Amino acid sequence: MREMLPFGPGVFAWGLVTGVAMVKSGLSIVESLGLSLLAYAGSAQLAALPLMAVFAPLWLVTLAAIIVNLRFVVYAALLRSHLGHLPANTRLWLGYFTGDVMFARFSALLAEEPDYPHRVAYFAGGATANWIIWQVSSVIGIFAAGVIPTSWGLELAGTFALLALLIPLCRQWPALGGVAVAVIVAVIAHELPLRLGLLAATLAGMTAAIALERRLRSTAT
Repeated sequence: MREMLPFGPGVFAWGLVTGVAMVKSGLSIVESLGLSLLAYAGSAQLAALPLMAVFAPLWLVTLAAIIVNLRFVVYAALLRSHLGHLPANTRLWLGYFTGDVMFARFSALLAEEPDYPHRVAYFAGGATANWIIWQVSSVIGIFAAGVIPTSWGLELAGTFALLALLIPLCRQWPALGGVAVAVIVAVIAHELPLRLGLLAATLAGMTAAIALERRLRSTAT
């Protein structure tokens, strides 16, 4: 939990942005609190909120949230060798608490110390700290949405927080290629209605990353 503290300001800013965005999108305080606790996924929430605000079809809102959060399928696959031996209910709770920051820190730890003996406790403690920081900041954003002006530029602070996580992951070619393709598609498809450009960019980036990884594997063999 102590090692997660340096990432606290970034997580706090992103949670605050999400809390404010939920209320300003038209959700009540109770609905916002429920979404924060049940979803616990800032990027998926921010992808779904604009669609909910314009009363987009439920299937589109659901699809947007799922696509944006598909990266957690990759996280789960990579964590399976370290946490797969745990009971199902324990894996369920750890899966709920999993966040981008903790996954990145856990991966860095195992890269430095592959035989680290207390990996389950380390992951559980860090993930819990990340959840607490997020929920506290999200609740503050929900209750303070009426007094926090948009001129504060909180969206930019949240974007910088995500960039701090994204940049280290781009040291490998598949991730870098996927990000490059996603950026290009996002810019080209920016004017699509119902934020469909975001979905298109996410799918294109994932497809490019998978294709590049397969190409590199085939070349290596």
